[in-house]
Amino acid sequence: MSGGHLIGAFLEMMSAERGAAANTIEAYQRDLADYAGFVTGRGETLENCRRDTVEAYLTGLKRQGLAASSSARRLSAIRQFHKFLCADGLRGDDPTRIVASPRSSRALPKVLSVAEVDRLLQTAESEANAAEDDGPVRLYVMLELLYATGLRVSELVALKRGAVMRDTGFITVVGKGRKERIVPLTDRARDAVRNWIERLPPGQMLFPAGGESGHVARQVFARDLKGLAARCGISSARVSPHVLRHAFASHLLSGGADLRVVQTLLGHADIATTQIYTHVLDETLRELVESHHPLADAAE
Repeated sequence: MSGGHLIGAFLEMMSAERGAAANTIEAYQRDLADYAGFVTGRGETLENCRRDTVEAYLTGLKRQGLAASSSARRLSAIRQFHKFLCADGLRGDDPTRIVASPRSSRALPKVLSVAEVDRLLQTAESEANAAEDDGPVRLYVMLELLYATGLRVSELVALKRGAVMRDTGFITVVGKGRKERIVPLTDRARDAVRNWIERLPPGQMLFPAGGESGHVARQVFARDLKGLAARCGISSARVSPHVLRHAFASHLLSGGADLRVVQTLLGHADIATTQIYTHVLDETLRELVESHHPLADAAE
């Protein structure tokens, strides 16, 4: 059976047995036709090509500048195709079995400097003190809480009044998977929350609103935060609730906090998720060596 017929049989199976959408079938057809052409160019067939041919194909895609995510998608199609050939007895081995999937380098998170966060907090506090309505006060309290705890914005807006412990020194957070964690508050955040609760009418939510959820929407807080950034002379494109979460983690680590502690505070189930911040540790270690190594100034 020719390469084209093999691909056709695979696509027919994907459509009939797995119910693949038409655009998925078209994408697989393009990817597999390109792959088959490469295999043929190396003097092999789809029924006898080797693992190094698959790896050479992926290397070629990288040299062409194809994104790692797009290469990984092509490899997925090739894997499924070869599994189909093996299942139908058209070849006895799978050349993709131990081929590593292309991975894109994970972008470093956007982080505000300590001075920039301080400017946001000072401006928000000044506006809250001068305000006659609750909007600016709520923004200030939410900002203090976010930077003090590193909460996800979904966790922040959904906080209940009962989450604040009796002395307001800690809050109980319900995170992903309904897992609870206890997070300490800074003195500033504690005072802000305590004053906020005193001015709130009776109710269940810490940041109540009139919508279906009963609490302020994430989008409303994000919009208010960007407006605050603009008033502080900070590009609103650089500021979001998640950026403040990144700032919380990065500033803790640069101050000497343990990665495991930050993992717990952020509510990460896997330490690997928290390790995106290790660039902060690398910079801190470099500065530590330059400051304390006896030969650090030898070249000056």
